[in-house]
Amino acid sequence: MKKTVKNNVYWVGKNDWEMRKYPGYEYSTYRGTRYNSFLIKEEKTVLIDTVIMSYSSEFINNLAKEIDLTSIDYIVCTQAEGDHSGALPELMKLIPNTPIYCTQNGKDALVGHYFQDWNFVTVKTGDSLPIGNGKELLFVDFPISSYPDTMFCYLTKDHILFSSGLFGQHFSSEVLFNDLVDQCELNFETIKFFANTLTPFSKVITSKINDYIRKNIPLEMICPSHGIIWRDNPLQIVTKYLMWANSYNENQITIIYDTMYNATRSVAEKIAEGIYSADTHVNVKLFNASVNNRCDLVTEVFRSKGILIGSPCLNNGILPSVSGFLDEMKGLKFKNKKAAAFGCYGLKGSSIKIIDSKLKEAGFDTIMDPINFKWSLTEEALEASRNYGWLYWDLLSRFD
Repeated sequence: MKKTVKNNVYWVGKNDWEMRKYPGYEYSTYRGTRYNSFLIKEEKTVLIDTVIMSYSSEFINNLAKEIDLTSIDYIVCTQAEGDHSGALPELMKLIPNTPIYCTQNGKDALVGHYFQDWNFVTVKTGDSLPIGNGKELLFVDFPISSYPDTMFCYLTKDHILFSSGLFGQHFSSEVLFNDLVDQCELNFETIKFFANTLTPFSKVITSKINDYIRKNIPLEMICPSHGIIWRDNPLQIVTKYLMWANSYNENQITIIYDTMYNATRSVAEKIAEGIYSADTHVNVKLFNASVNNRCDLVTEVFRSKGILIGSPCLNNGILPSVSGFLDEMKGLKFKNKKAAAFGCYGLKGSSIKIIDSKLKEAGFDTIMDPINFKWSLTEEALEASRNYGWLYWDLLSRFD
């Protein structure tokens, strides 16, 4: 069922309430996701994006109830990834000559995905498409390294920005707009999306957003390809993106560990006690990497000014949950995070060297030598762990 976005702009997408991992098993989606597709009905009819392939038939059947499919004049593909373009193969069988507007990278990706030579019209920044009643779609190429095919399009007069993957989140809801959903849930899913998918591209995102701001283009609504539409003060999410892209952190310290016989867990807890004894206002969080979702851990690290990572030794290495998490950190390129390592061992004490090295490879500033304990923990070892937390906070506070 279509829903009105504004004037002659309608949402015709799909809520995926069951989605819990996306794509594949990489990203956790506790609140499902929403594939946003938009229909503009002016003198010309424009379809912006589609849905994931598994919902192709449902999407097309629902769309056909709202409009004669042959009356669609143009299709705009803001990103070629399958969750935005997945219904195109089935749709194009019914309207094979309909022009598809996309970037050159978008065309290359669509051909690579579907092996079809559709009626592509490639566009670049500054190109426009008149759709009648004095309105145009203005195109803005927005390539980032993992998503080189991404583009924005802007609907004049209605002042709506269709922002592809930016400014969205994996959030399923029957209501369309940001002012109608739980704000805590929305904020969490939005910062989680940025932390896990967009952090490595912070520099280009900042540059592109500032270019847009300098042009002083009116903005009344942002329609991303996933999740909630921003209609209540849409610039609030733009402001947050600029803040998040600027080496973001909060007054939080996150401790992440895995443990075999609970010694490393005990060290982590004592470190947390030491930090809290030094500063009762800092938000100290502990997470076992083997029982917490990696995307959630990434989000917590993104929000933190300091992190501590711990693991016992395993086969001359560290536990896989911690190793995998640190490898993930390397690709995200977080900035301005102060780190330290800790661990426990029986025969070899190499884990802290591995963690310390991986932290540095991931771009973290290690501000203390690691702490390590052999065999079972004594009262002296527990007190040393507590003192380590206090000293870590003391060093960290000097950077504030």
